[in-house]
Amino acid sequence: MSDIFREVEEEVRRDRLERIWKEYGDYIVAAIAIVILAVAAYRLWNVYQAREAARASVRYISAQRLMESGQVQPAAREFAHLSQTAPKGYAQLSQMQEADALAASGNAATALANYRKLIDSGDEMLSSIARIRAAWILVEGAPKSEVESMLGGMAAKTNPWYPVAGEILAYADYHAGDARRALAEFQALAKDPKSPAGVRGRSNAMATFLAAGGEHDVGKPLYPELPGTLTAGPKIIPRGVTSPAPPAPGPQGTVPAKTNGSPANSNTAPANSNTAPAQPAPKDQSQK
Repeated sequence: MSDIFREVEEEVRRDRLERIWKEYGDYIVAAIAIVILAVAAYRLWNVYQAREAARASVRYISAQRLMESGQVQPAAREFAHLSQTAPKGYAQLSQMQEADALAASGNAATALANYRKLIDSGDEMLSSIARIRAAWILVEGAPKSEVESMLGGMAAKTNPWYPVAGEILAYADYHAGDARRALAEFQALAKDPKSPAGVRGRSNAMATFLAAGGEHDVGKPLYPELPGTLTAGPKIIPRGVTSPAPPAPGPQGTVPAKTNGSPANSNTAPANSNTAPAQPAPKDQSQK
């Protein structure tokens, strides 16, 4: 009896599967095909991305070499192309490098526009770097308030970026003529153990420069003529004193000498250079 029931159950199950296949078989085949195509497309996309990244890497390195060799304008054009065509990572780095090249070539306005785009990109690291580089451009001509606005929260002493931002603000004070405040800020940065080595070194150099009175314009140095030297620098003539004119050359290019305030007779005939030499005395013939 158990074998009969088992055969009946298998037959019912077979009929149910056949009914399901007839009704949904096409959908099942389509779903399997879609899964296979999706996996193949994903793998092809990864291969394409890897190939494009390799091409972008080669062009990026080539543009960097142009930048390092001082060809900033060709480098800017190459980075601009990469920022539009390269994969996302290389595109953002190329946009940063393009802004650096534009700033180096003197095109500060376009460089600032690129930096502002990177600030709004959403990448925290790139945004921070773009803020620092944009602030270095602004510090040369904009008021300190605008520089502080560009740096934002990075100017807070609790921010990890503060040593780098603080160097820019100290330079802004120096550029604005507040040498005393700039000196205090540079000294603090030079002594801060949290400051990077580069910031400490530059801050120490600026503090030494300002402490020595380097912000004062002392004018051009004078070079007095020293006695006993052939070339001792330009001769200093007091104001109101006219420099005496050099004596006019003589007929044959010689300068006439002065004797008791009157020139010597320039018509004196020169010595005859064709005078024959004196003849030797004849020998005494008696001594032979």
